[in-house]
Amino acid sequence: MRRSPITASRRSEEKLTVDEICEELRISRSTFYDWRQKGRAPRCVKLPNGSLRVRRSDLENWLTDCEVAA
Repeated sequence: MRRSPITASRRSEEKLTVDEICEELRISRSTFYDWRQKGRAPRCVKLPNGSLRVRRSDLENWLTDCEVAA
């Protein structure tokens, strides 16, 4: 069974785990949680089990905002 390619709209709806975010940004989990505590991390969704997810679109917007501020 072949999977269909991820379209741009589906990719923007994608939800990333903290580990995936850290890997993509090349930061440690402790750095991510430090940023989160200081209100500097991308917007997160907290699941009922306490896990965090970040929408791909929120990460991209956050990165754009970081670029503008730099």
